[in-house]
Amino acid sequence: MFGTTMAFHIIFATLGVGIPLMVLFSELLYQKTKDRDFAVMANRWTKGFAVLLGVAIPSGTIAGVQLSLLWPGFMEVIGEVMALPFQIEIYAFFVEALFMSIYVYAADRISPWMRIVSLCLVALGAVASAILITNVHAFEGTPAGFRIENGEIVDVDPWAAFFNPSFFTTAGHVVVSAYTTGGFVIASIAAFKMLRQPPGSRVRRFHQKALLLGLTVGGIFSLLTALNGHQSAQMLHEYQPEKLAAAEGLFETQDYAPLAIGGYTDRESEEVKWAIEIPWALSFLSGNRFDTVVQGLNDFPEEWWPPLYVHTLFNAMVGIGSLLILIAAAGLVWHKFFKKRLFPKPLMGLFVASGPLAVLAIEFGWIFACTGRQPWVIYRMMTTEDAVTGSRQLGVLYPIFGLVYVILGIAVILVLRFYFKKHPVQDAIDLRE
Repeated sequence: MFGTTMAFHIIFATLGVGIPLMVLFSELLYQKTKDRDFAVMANRWTKGFAVLLGVAIPSGTIAGVQLSLLWPGFMEVIGEVMALPFQIEIYAFFVEALFMSIYVYAADRISPWMRIVSLCLVALGAVASAILITNVHAFEGTPAGFRIENGEIVDVDPWAAFFNPSFFTTAGHVVVSAYTTGGFVIASIAAFKMLRQPPGSRVRRFHQKALLLGLTVGGIFSLLTALNGHQSAQMLHEYQPEKLAAAEGLFETQDYAPLAIGGYTDRESEEVKWAIEIPWALSFLSGNRFDTVVQGLNDFPEEWWPPLYVHTLFNAMVGIGSLLILIAAAGLVWHKFFKKRLFPKPLMGLFVASGPLAVLAIEFGWIFACTGRQPWVIYRMMTTEDAVTGSRQLGVLYPIFGLVYVILGIAVILVLRFYFKKHPVQDAIDLRE
């Protein structure tokens, strides 16, 4: 039930971080170049963002309710140790909502510098909200600031819990991956719209500018996501070694450990079948040395092992991320270095696919992050079994929540379709000109 809620909410939460940055960049480009197309982009993307925010808020509220409903043991610890992020997040959301309202309703009546300041604060509030909430996830993997002694929570230090060992790495990954997704979703929509317009048309040129901006932002932040992924691997090596071992299907502890790409983890033979192995690469990723010793699953009790299918989730996340880097690079090289005005149709198809692929990578990444921590809800301190509710009357709620998400999903599609069909790009361009 909670996994379904988060799978739905994370789409809107991620776009709620990524889209404001795209709006800010388009506003900055407008103020610098005075090209009114960028002003139109900022205006239209803001409207879309407002609709997405309208879905993110209720789905996030449901997630908060379900935390208390489904995980009472976990929330007991969070209430005493890790309440700070939830408390501060209220102010971050307030800043985001306040300055979003100013930009939406008063953009044409405030000075250019105030427009930019408003958008900066919207982007800051959005990213602060994401960091604060996902810090709870970081805490689950690298708990700090308390001990459990004889079933009692003692020695509580809220700031030590807040700045737990993986805080900065997790925060960085959440931010750059959200910005990557925002860029590629914009690029995907722009490419789709371009395919429906004749070459050389005014509207097609407008969408091509949006496409190039999306590819640039998405490409830059996908590279940063890859670099941050290297830091994440080192954090796993140090703090959650069995999770890293499961991600790579490594059963025996070894130095010069290979990196397994593709394939599936076979429990009986204790190997990753059909994988492509890069010699020594896992050791290097783990400790920046080829002779780094990487612990295998057999070093840990089997009841501590994460599900072995996390190898597939990890590969899907990394594979899509690598593909997105190549897509962005191909598009920018084709346009900037080869000076080609028209993109070939296969490349346009990849541009259209890039947005959904980026969202899929987010989904795979979060499922890997949470499933790979099992059987712990707080690593080495509280099992999922101990944290979950003992109520046996929750079965009827699952289809009800599922129906709510279906209704919200259909509603957001219909509202976006209705608004942008009623306010086509051509009308916005003519109005600005």
